[in-house]
Amino acid sequence: MGKMNEMSQAIADLRSATATISDVANWLTQQFSGEDDSKQQIPKSTIKEEPIPKPILTLEQVRAVLAEKSRDGHTAEIRELLKKYGAAKLSKVDPANYKALMEDAEVLGDGK
Repeated sequence: MGKMNEMSQAIADLRSATATISDVANWLTQQFSGEDDSKQQIPKSTIKEEPIPKPILTLEQVRAVLAEKSRDGHTAEIRELLKKYGAAKLSKVDPANYKALMEDAEVLGDGK
C-alpha cells in the first residue's frame, strides 16, 4: 500500500473513531441527564466486540511450576512429562504445548 493510501486509511479510521466517540458521549449524556428516554440506545454499529486475549504462557512461568514440583520430589515424573512432549529438557518443548504441560504438571502429587 502506498503512503497516500495509508494516510487516506488513517484519516478514515480517525473519522470513524470520532463519530463513535460522539455517539457514545451523546448516549452517556442522555443516560445521566435525568431524562427518562429508555428508547435511546448506543447504535449497534458503534459497538465492537473485542475478543478476550488468552494469556500466553512463557518458558519462565512453566519453568517455575516445574521447578516447584521437582523440589517436591517429582523430578522423575517431570522428566517423563518432558518426554511425552518430545523433549529431553524444557527449553526444547514446543511453546504450543506449554498449557498442556502445565496442566499435566499441576496434578503431580495430588494423589501423594
